[in-house]
Amino acid sequence: MRPLRPLLVLGLALVAASAAAVQPDEVMKDPALEARARTLSAELRCMVCQNQSIDDSDASLARDIRLLIRERIAKGDSNAAVRDFLVSRYGNFILLKPPLELSTLLLWASGPLTLALAGLGVYLARRRAPASAPPLSAEEEKRLAEIAGGDAHA
Repeated sequence: MRPLRPLLVLGLALVAASAAAVQPDEVMKDPALEARARTLSAELRCMVCQNQSIDDSDASLARDIRLLIRERIAKGDSNAAVRDFLVSRYGNFILLKPPLELSTLLLWASGPLTLALAGLGVYLARRRAPASAPPLSAEEEKRLAEIAGGDAHA
């Protein structure tokens, strides 16, 4: 049993990590509609947690949005209509993958710009670094040998 303990812990950790915050009373009776709701929930950002989908969040606002999604799906709204409704209400920030638009251009460009600026900084720092020191003259080697108390060439 002892050798299996690490595998058991790893398995439980994986199960816990994949567990969603969706409560049993939120689940729709129709599995196809529930699958649509879960797909949408996985694409939307929790406005409280910010880097977590509403599908994974325990925040009360995330629960309210999950219920709203299920309510709109039950009324017959398409996934696009539900997504558009939520974007109109909360803005593109609610999308975990916001579209590339003029208003989100800085968000999308910030990663590559940061990397480019870091590369430029490294390049400039290396360019300004002093060249390697010139070799010691015979007189300097002699003086070094006297200080070290031995032969500098050894």
